[in-house]
Amino acid sequence: MGNESNKRLAGLALIKEGELETAKKKRPGDISGEPMQQKSGKKLSRIFSSSYLVLILLFVYLPIVYLVLFSFNAGKSQTSFTGFSLRWYENMFRDRTMLESIYVTLIVAVISTAVSTVLGTIAAIGLSKARKLIRSAVLEINNLPVLNPDIVTAIGLMLLFMSIKLQGGMLTLILSHISFCVPYVILSVMPKLRQLDDNVAEAALDLGATPFKALTRVIIPQISPAILTGALIAFSMSLDDFVVSYFNASAGINTISMYVYSMKRYNLSVNAMATLIVVAVTLILIIANVVPVIKDKKAQKEEP
Repeated sequence: MGNESNKRLAGLALIKEGELETAKKKRPGDISGEPMQQKSGKKLSRIFSSSYLVLILLFVYLPIVYLVLFSFNAGKSQTSFTGFSLRWYENMFRDRTMLESIYVTLIVAVISTAVSTVLGTIAAIGLSKARKLIRSAVLEINNLPVLNPDIVTAIGLMLLFMSIKLQGGMLTLILSHISFCVPYVILSVMPKLRQLDDNVAEAALDLGATPFKALTRVIIPQISPAILTGALIAFSMSLDDFVVSYFNASAGINTISMYVYSMKRYNLSVNAMATLIVVAVTLILIIANVVPVIKDKKAQKEEP
């Protein structure tokens, strides 16, 4: 009887194995039982996502690579590379008008970034402590320069300066850049302020810190990444602006964008200038991202 029951169990096991093999042949799948159609669908989705990402990166960065490459072109052609040369960099440093436009652009960008970062940070901190109705109203007004077309902001500022009898020049150029950079700083700092714990600043005040010390030693260190982000956005917006600068600068003042616009004939010295700007901005971004990481690692090592 024992042998017969063992034979029956062995027969049932063989039948089940045969049924499993038949089922696998009818509907192929992997060990986990996932159908091949689902696997192929996932593979196609991954391929599509990767291809889409590559196309976007090419669309964004290929023009920059093309611009940098032709800044070293020996010839004047903008379509065929005839050889490696630094002639356009030499021409750029010999062109006094171009160098003056770079100087004006950097001065305006640095001053407007510094002032707008301070004003925007203070405004954001004040709004975070204001009533909800006032905060919402001010933030909606703050969004107007961001959402408005540049031409509207430019003409509005020009009419404002004309109404107060302020002659167009370096001062109006800097003031106009500050006016459209401040909203970007506020928008960068406000989300970080919402994440802060109000009890920390209140505890500092209870322990004897003055409001200024609580601001500079408690609140600002916690929102410094957002402040840096706002400053970088303000700097890039000021560096890139054309319309506002065109309407609010005098005839003798040119930014880089105004200089390129007023050129009678395009030459590859502009490519050389743009390449140097790309390198400088890249270095700034690397420093801005690497320095906090180094500080965090040092802080972790110092911890017991």
